[in-house]
Amino acid sequence: MAHAATSSPISSALSHARSENGYTEIDWDKLGFGLTPTDYMYVMKCSRDEEFTEGQLIPYGNIELSPAACVLNYGQGLFEGLKAMRRENGKLVLFRADQNALRMRIGAERVCMPSPSVDQFIDAVKQTALANKRWIPPPGKGSLYLRPLLLGTGAVLGVAPAPEYTFLIYASPVRNYFKEGNAALNLYVEDQFDRASRGGAGGVKSITNYAPGLKPLERAKKNGYSDVLYLDSESGKYIEEVSTCNIFVVKDSIISTPPTKGTILPGVTRKSIVEIALENGFKVEERQIAVEELLEADEAFCTGTAVVMVPVGSVTYKGKRVDYQATNANSMCKRLMSLYSGIQNGLIEDKKGWIIEIN
Repeated sequence: MAHAATSSPISSALSHARSENGYTEIDWDKLGFGLTPTDYMYVMKCSRDEEFTEGQLIPYGNIELSPAACVLNYGQGLFEGLKAMRRENGKLVLFRADQNALRMRIGAERVCMPSPSVDQFIDAVKQTALANKRWIPPPGKGSLYLRPLLLGTGAVLGVAPAPEYTFLIYASPVRNYFKEGNAALNLYVEDQFDRASRGGAGGVKSITNYAPGLKPLERAKKNGYSDVLYLDSESGKYIEEVSTCNIFVVKDSIISTPPTKGTILPGVTRKSIVEIALENGFKVEERQIAVEELLEADEAFCTGTAVVMVPVGSVTYKGKRVDYQATNANSMCKRLMSLYSGIQNGLIEDKKGWIIEIN
């Protein structure tokens, strides 16, 4: 799918001014996954009965909200996450941004919000990345994380959709999400708290899905674990997803991952890994996976925009810890990661139109 770039005088002037200055002064080798305020953000507004039309770049900063804003009182909001990367040849690229746009549109319908079109979404992401070009790390040093938000900013008192909506994108340079970097994760299987239930909003990237996960995540980290792996809320027998990413299990060279049927976020990286694996002759199954199967697996790994692709080193369930040979040079995780990163970095031909150039 081709997406034509539209450039306002504001965005053109900003990107030109910044590109002449080169990189911002920052120690890229010490970059982690935290907020580093950049220069500009993108804002677009509309009322409930209208469609989004045209937004603008403004200096990065705080936004003003009514205390009765629907997003503050009733959590009417969605977010996305994607990255702008700098290749060795200097080109700036996005990866499958149309999938983020489509996921936001599906989520917006679920929580009664208007949403930008796919072209509007991609154009806004391009403008934001170019305006903050000097913050895009050198090749191999990280990426510019872009966070699109769709918020019910209009004021309401009773439980109802907001009368006004704001689409906003801000950016921050980032590197590894986990403190372990690319090292293997130690996961704790959560059997007390649920992440999502059948018929709920677990399959959309709603802001309301994340705060309830803070308590089990904080508890797990205090006990030395990297993250929490949730089980299904109905039976408590099947693995679903980690609080920040999707999970894959490998047994006898067969790759399995839980199906996205409303309680699991349909990750863009997850979808890409499934497609890459199938195209390269690997067997992939999207099915329910009992936690006992995970404990008997040969290998496990996680995927997500923020984490990218990272192996699982151990899983702990009901006091039992199982370790995996995560450092195996011929692991499925490393083989698929090589293919995935090769497409992103331009070392492998992009035959599907996944890469969108922004300069």
